[in-house]
Amino acid sequence: MNDTPRQATRLEAIGGRFDPWLLSAMLALASLGVVMVASSSIYQASSPFHYLIRHMVFLAVGIGLACWVMRTELKSIEARNHLLLLGCVVLLLMVFVPGLGQSVKGAHRWINLGVSNFQVVEAVKVFFIVWLASYLVRFRDEVNATWAAMLKPLGIVALLVALLLMQPDFGSSSLLLAITAGMLVLGGVNMPRMFGPVLVGLPIMAVVAIAEPYRWRRLTSFSDPWADPFGSGYQLTNALMAIGRGEWAGIGLGGSVLKLNYLPEVHTDFIFSVIGEELGFFGICLVIGLYALLVGRAFVIGLRCVEMRRHFAGYVAFGVGLWIGMQSFVSMGVNLGLLPTKGLTLPLISSGGSSVLMTCVAMGLLLRVSYELERTQRQVALRGEAMQGAAEQRAPVDPAPVPPAPAPAVPARGTNRLRSRIEPIFERIA
Repeated sequence: MNDTPRQATRLEAIGGRFDPWLLSAMLALASLGVVMVASSSIYQASSPFHYLIRHMVFLAVGIGLACWVMRTELKSIEARNHLLLLGCVVLLLMVFVPGLGQSVKGAHRWINLGVSNFQVVEAVKVFFIVWLASYLVRFRDEVNATWAAMLKPLGIVALLVALLLMQPDFGSSSLLLAITAGMLVLGGVNMPRMFGPVLVGLPIMAVVAIAEPYRWRRLTSFSDPWADPFGSGYQLTNALMAIGRGEWAGIGLGGSVLKLNYLPEVHTDFIFSVIGEELGFFGICLVIGLYALLVGRAFVIGLRCVEMRRHFAGYVAFGVGLWIGMQSFVSMGVNLGLLPTKGLTLPLISSGGSSVLMTCVAMGLLLRVSYELERTQRQVALRGEAMQGAAEQRAPVDPAPVPPAPAPAVPARGTNRLRSRIEPIFERIA
């Protein structure tokens, strides 16, 4: 009777382990980001280390926030999902409050925190992923079976997208819609039902994309940037020239020429072009490989969590993996001329206070998922060993071996023949 409390204590005392591959990819990307921000921004301010110091300060604060998230139980985060959703709406409305919201180049995307401006959509991405993961857990069966359960998260993301388009921020709006669609598919939504909202939403987003003249110019210049290399195609042509100059091995760290006031936003949106110029094709492959490792491990961890019936943790991992994968693909695609120019940073590499902070929080959340998955696997293994040991203790002791019975005497030859004739007769009488 005393084994049960002892066993429960042992299970609670078991800890997990942060996924080493995931942690290695994060550290490698963040370290590469520090080096490339130092290289790309050295001529961008009066002080050569202005952006580097700023980046490292935000990275240090982000790592502190990530460590706090890594020590927080996921069930505590899940319990606050409604507050996080409310926080998304409040943050997107705060940018329009006079004196609090900050306007940069005509866009209202930031709030003034005193020491720095904060781009609210970066926090909205994390908060919304956590809320949607919780929603998919609570209504997992209904999302697949009913229209109402599927349309509710789509309606909420439509509200958030409407607020983002008022800022305006078309890139983040598209990214948030893509994350929502991906998480619903991974959460088991009925695919034929999903086609309806998609067929309605795509034309609306297309109309919004071409309604503004500057967005239309980006779309047209993307198809042929060399038609107007000093106008609408200026950013893309310089990005392509930077990557082309890098060839296979690059021209060397710090040797970029296009970063000398040719490439705009060189330490944020177009830092990938500087990587291509200074580190070459091999450097580009390294960055792509690190993102592939990070996103791949996120999906593997999410799948294992779902298999262990830890659905909230699994959906959070899926959401963060979709976010990092899509945003890094768009950012690199813009620099390579595969996608229209969009102002999305390269996660963990680009300079930018809000992006660095909230990406670190997302990475801490992902590491916490891997920790609790490992802890659950160890607890299940220990519980299985305990049950097997208890079953062996309850098994009956084998009795003493019984000596074999003596062999029957062999009857005479005539006796066998007589028995074969008589026994059927008695059977018929009976």
